[in-house]
Amino acid sequence: MFTGLIETQGKIVSVTRLASGVRVRIETEGLPLEEVTVGDSISVNGVCLTVVAVDQSGFEMDVSEETLSCSYGLDRFSSVNLERSLLLGSKLGGHLVSGHVDATGSIVAIEPLNPTCLFRFQVPERLLPFIAAKGSIAVNGISLTVNEVDSEQFSVMIIPHTLKMTNLGLLEVGDLINIEVDMLARYVARVAPFILKGELL
Repeated sequence: MFTGLIETQGKIVSVTRLASGVRVRIETEGLPLEEVTVGDSISVNGVCLTVVAVDQSGFEMDVSEETLSCSYGLDRFSSVNLERSLLLGSKLGGHLVSGHVDATGSIVAIEPLNPTCLFRFQVPERLLPFIAAKGSIAVNGISLTVNEVDSEQFSVMIIPHTLKMTNLGLLEVGDLINIEVDMLARYVARVAPFILKGELL
């Protein structure tokens, strides 16, 4: 479980093809790697992955074909957002993020508004019922508040600190991003039909 508050960025410096999926090596100077151990969960661009090897400059993680099919950026040399999993008693400054990406979306507009920046994203139609204005959403693992949502897109306002600390500041219109909807919205949508039928009362 994560908060969506990115700790630092890392770089995927190698991608090795496995029988099913890939093994990636991520190097970073922003995480206390002496505290990272094999078996730890780390969110990489919003995807919860398990550390399989670690040394003084980085760590390695295996990414399955299933994960590759529903996310973007884990099988290429790129900058990625990193967040270690929550500890019991940790501050929850963002929102509860599972690291289970629902789908990829794309950036359709970036509007500098000084000092903030408005990002507009296109997402698969099936996700739109789970996205609400002033609700929470994770984009590349970043906990964000939805500004507006319509029948095809949603927008968020990004402050300078977030642009600096995450890879949003490196992205351009047309780039793909990983989307995880608010887990509360997902569970409400799942339970609502049963409540309406009176099956859970």
